[in-house]
Amino acid sequence: MKLGIINSAFEQVGMDTHTGLEHISRIGFDCVDIFTEASELKAAEARAVQKTCRRLKLPIISLPVVAVGLIDFNDPVRRFHVERCKRFIDLANRWEADNILLVLGEYIWQREVIPPQAQWEWALETCRELGDYADTRGIRIALELEPFRMSLINDVRSMAKFIKDCDHPRVKANIDISHLMLSDTSPKELKKLRGDAIHVHISDCDGKVHGDLPPGRGVVKFEPYLRAIKDLQFDGVVSIELEYSPNPKRIVQWVEEAYRETARRMELADLRPA
Repeated sequence: MKLGIINSAFEQVGMDTHTGLEHISRIGFDCVDIFTEASELKAAEARAVQKTCRRLKLPIISLPVVAVGLIDFNDPVRRFHVERCKRFIDLANRWEADNILLVLGEYIWQREVIPPQAQWEWALETCRELGDYADTRGIRIALELEPFRMSLINDVRSMAKFIKDCDHPRVKANIDISHLMLSDTSPKELKKLRGDAIHVHISDCDGKVHGDLPPGRGVVKFEPYLRAIKDLQFDGVVSIELEYSPNPKRIVQWVEEAYRETARRMELADLRPA
């Protein structure tokens, strides 16, 4: 498997996209996920990002998009987010990426007032429509598992059920190792996603709250998860997800540490050659 990173690690501290990409290439990453807003990105900037990545031989793999409105109870809100996600699919196609990384929303009002099944059905409806559109563009959709109590997809069981219910060849799963740990999901449960996993996120945490730390800074035991991912036998990318560095002035060292520690763990798991 290849080792990548979401470029927001640099952008969140105010570093421009192109400088961040230069660092990502220099550090040794195989590829990159680009965090952007497709509905607002100017055509000239989209071309510039693609040109920079090609020059650096840094393929763009995934475009993360948070679209909690896909399960909103208001029809116009769902329609807006479907059209917005289509712009991400178009951009992924233009950048020759593999997927958009889709974050669905949460059950509202503590799963009261509106039946939870209604939000589940709205998600299936919007994801099938996006899957159909993605099929015309040659793009896949990787669903994110969020480890929060009210998240629509918050464990492997709900992920596997959603993919089965959706029943669309373009709608698949992302595996986020830190999120698995926070949702008390054991590595052996990943076998439920055999044939359905296409992308991986890796980061560390303190075992209590969402952290997105470099591996080794928290309590996650990565080796069993990485072995379980290897057993799934899919050709994907492990992308480091880092957020909110405690020392923005040392963001380059923060990313270098994350690369070094992740690469070492992947090599030990025989997921990436030294």
